[in-house]
Amino acid sequence: MTDALSGVRVLDAATLFAGPLAATLLADYGAEVIKIEHPKGDPVRGHGAQRDGVGLWWKMLGRGKKSVTLYLGSPEGQELFRRMAADADVVIENFRPGTLERWGLGYDALREINPRLVLARVTGFGQTGPYAGRPGFGTLAEAMSGFAAITGEPDGPPTLPPFGLADGIAALATAYAVLTALRAREATGTGQVVDLAIIEPILTLLGPQIIAYDQLGELQRRTGNRSHNNAPRNIYRTRDGGWVAVSTSAQSIAERVMRLVGRPELIDEPWFATGADRARHADELDEAVGSWIAARDRAEVVAAFEEAQAAVAPVYTAADVMADPQFAALGTIATVPDDELGPIRMQNVLFRLSQTPGRIDWAGPPLGAHTAEILARYGADEAEQAVLRAKGVIR
Repeated sequence: MTDALSGVRVLDAATLFAGPLAATLLADYGAEVIKIEHPKGDPVRGHGAQRDGVGLWWKMLGRGKKSVTLYLGSPEGQELFRRMAADADVVIENFRPGTLERWGLGYDALREINPRLVLARVTGFGQTGPYAGRPGFGTLAEAMSGFAAITGEPDGPPTLPPFGLADGIAALATAYAVLTALRAREATGTGQVVDLAIIEPILTLLGPQIIAYDQLGELQRRTGNRSHNNAPRNIYRTRDGGWVAVSTSAQSIAERVMRLVGRPELIDEPWFATGADRARHADELDEAVGSWIAARDRAEVVAAFEEAQAAVAPVYTAADVMADPQFAALGTIATVPDDELGPIRMQNVLFRLSQTPGRIDWAGPPLGAHTAEILARYGADEAEQAVLRAKGVIR
């Protein structure tokens, strides 16, 4: 069976985290992804949890990639990169604007070598504008997009997520942009530049905030776990110390919840007919739902909601996810062989395709594991590689 992206060659020259994750998503569906790492290694190798000195985040982010060490700041590294770009389909990079140009590796130079090349440039603020030269990270995007301003309790400070939310959203957008550019290439025969600013994709996912401010002058307030658009919608604690999330986005679900918790009379209140009106009575609805849930264990609550065909979910940890039968049925967690750590488990590919399902062939490899193989492909024999190694261009 041919993989969906079989034959697509990607040079991943990006670090931390949006660009590399975009390349990971392409590798999951069959693209050959060559990870270009500084001879000291990608910073993610030392980021976060480690086991026996091996970075676990790298094992996930580097999965399915071939690791090649190459110092792009050297003339020798730049020449080798040009050779590699000559038959690549995609280059993904996240250097500050102007860096590739300073190295003689800007799009104009690469396009002369390979007119079909797609260059995806992933930066905090994009390639133009007054902030283009600033260091950019997902945290800054989470702040500037408006996400932090609407997240948290009403009387508390703006809240940042405890993980790379903006980077993850940008990675999805980058992978989508790359595939869009490759599809356009089928019609035009030429590649193009993808200019992706991490501050933008997360803004799109925040919903109608911009148009609401434009048309109504309204700014969304922090509401904790509540919603402006419906109620009851919150996190509730169960008798055994667990937590469950309840959502009533549909009117019929809201009515089922009220019947389940023994408060059917609330359904007849005039304000109960719309989600926005229910949200204005969230205190009363939360008390009704919360007190019922507090008197029961989590498993009992979930079973009762399921029987009533109302929407509820337990609040899970990673341990719960790995034990849940629905995730097991979907194959959400994959077991991946690894020469350094043995079999390891991680999130599987994002979606299931019936004919080209995608897969994880290997976890993030040791630093430079494929340097000799890949550079030999581009004409650097053992003798040349020895010279490059002595100069610190490769490891």
